[in-house]
Amino acid sequence: MRRRYLPLLAAAMVLPHAAHAQEARQPVPRIVVVGEGEAAVAPDLAIVTLSVLRESDTARAALDEANKAAAEVIAAMKEAGIEARDLQTGGLQINPRYVYPQNGGEEQPRIVAYQVTNTLTVRVRDIAKVGEIVDRSVTLGVNQGGSIAFTNDDPSAARAEARRLAVNDAIARARTLAEAAGVGLGPIIEMSEQSHAQPPMPMVASRAYRMEAQSDAVPVEAGENVYRVQINATFELKQ
Repeated sequence: MRRRYLPLLAAAMVLPHAAHAQEARQPVPRIVVVGEGEAAVAPDLAIVTLSVLRESDTARAALDEANKAAAEVIAAMKEAGIEARDLQTGGLQINPRYVYPQNGGEEQPRIVAYQVTNTLTVRVRDIAKVGEIVDRSVTLGVNQGGSIAFTNDDPSAARAEARRLAVNDAIARARTLAEAAGVGLGPIIEMSEQSHAQPPMPMVASRAYRMEAQSDAVPVEAGENVYRVQINATFELKQ
């Protein structure tokens, strides 16, 4: 008869340990918030794209004319203080120009000329010279497209500041929600930086910022670069 009670006694001894393990597996109360931070800084680098378009009866003649004009622009950039490392050919296109029959007959389109486009990318590290450089390049023959993008050579400090502000914002939001719910705010359990289609965050925007320029140069607005960061933070809640 005693042997029949031994399994029951063993089971009774295991039950407290099983209950303790189940209690340990209970989820910890938590709250998830999104913190946002941004840091603005004036740009210290401009990326200017310039294109020279030339047309002639033959591809050879059009290429020679485009090369000559591009060489003059490059020489002018170096005279203005642009280093060779900041000059880069962004593209070279040779395209025939066709004339199409107006009456829609069997006549085939014919080539009447060739167009050559030589694109140059210039990094301007002295922002005050951007207007002067654009004006000078047009005088030398730049006549196609063109764009200016203002950025920062090393935005790491601004990004770090934006991240710090985002974390502080997440903590403040979590504390406000916890106080409103009548619970205590515990430590951070998880934290990550939010990323979108074009990582990494932050994103760059522009604000009005007047740049001094020479009166005879192209007027240019450099703006401000605003680096934005979003932080996902999970906090433990104390009952």
